[in-house]
Amino acid sequence: MVPEVTVEIETVIEIDQKDKIMKKIFKLTDEKKHEDRVLEAVKNDIRKYVKRERKKKLPDAATMYWDFDCRIGESADKAEVVVFEELIKALDKVKASGATECYVEILAKTVDKPVKEAVEAVQEEINEEE
Repeated sequence: MVPEVTVEIETVIEIDQKDKIMKKIFKLTDEKKHEDRVLEAVKNDIRKYVKRERKKKLPDAATMYWDFDCRIGESADKAEVVVFEELIKALDKVKASGATECYVEILAKTVDKPVKEAVEAVQEEINEEE
């Protein structure tokens, strides 16, 4: 008989291809690595996921782009909604609070690009005000 081996899973990954959601619990501490290197590895995983999602084909590339809805916190219950551009800063705040784990949820979605005429009209209004 072969002895049973138990393995502790450190991260939970749940990726739903239909909705393009990544839910992951990152360990922010590791006995064998410096805390800063662990944090950089987490940031790298997030950036790789976003890069991979942005490479996927859009239904209409001329009028759409990829956008991301993000949640981050010490756990799924405590996770707060953040703008994608602020995700890395929010991760630093979670680490600074002394948390040993971090929950990250990223939802990739397609968004219509703003119409150029509407953007030009807003820019003209701003220029007229000045």
